Amino acid sequence: MKHNLEALRDTVYRFVQPITAWLVRLGMHPNLLTTIGFLVTVSSGFFFHQHHVRTAGALVLLGGAFDILDGVVARQSGLASKFGAFLDSTLDRISEIVVYLGLLSLYNDYRLELGDVGMIYLILLAMAGSLMISYTRSRAETLGLDCRVGLMQRAERVVLIGFASLLFGEAWNGYVLKVVIFLLAVLTNLTAFQRIVWVYRHAAGVPLRERAAPQAGMGYEEEGVGKPSR
Repeated sequence: MKHNLEALRDTVYRFVQPITAWLVRLGMHPNLLTTIGFLVTVSSGFFFHQHHVRTAGALVLLGGAFDILDGVVARQSGLASKFGAFLDSTLDRISEIVVYLGLLSLYNDYRLELGDVGMIYLILLAMAGSLMISYTRSRAETLGLDCRVGLMQRAERVVLIGFASLLFGEAWNGYVLKVVIFLLAVLTNLTAFQRIVWVYRHAAGVPLRERAAPQAGMGYEEEGVGKPSR
């Protein structure tokens, strides 16, 4: 599975290469791309609220595309910075929260059947799991560990929500999107737990004043679609 995802990531990089080269020639700053992607993704929350699910899905995927571009442009232009990495990570978290709030609003509607109230709890679980995935990697990094394990990382979350919303919308009473939200609620929390176990295996018994053994391929890169994920 990991090798398949890496192959897909390499394919995406090759596809966007002409675009990123053009953006570098234009002198586009990666932080501007990060901000545009953030605004695009945040706007999807409003369209979920308005029951324009397909439009919201398209915006989630478009925001994810900017999440690819900013990282590649940062590296190719030599403008990668610690603040840029911090900004990218922070805006990713905020935009993801807004997407889940938009989904909450989609199901928190007096016109819906009572049974749909259960979706609100699933969305809350999915949001909590997504944030814990990010937190566990961030906390592991402070211990000198590069914890990128797990199935439901950010790229997968963007693709699932985006394509389910864009392709199916509320068709069949929104069944496809409901299934995706259920999978996110389960798999995000399993991924967070998997990372806890991974850190335990690599850091158990290591005193706080000592760094855990460095992992192969360590290096700080922010999560995003097509970027190493936390």
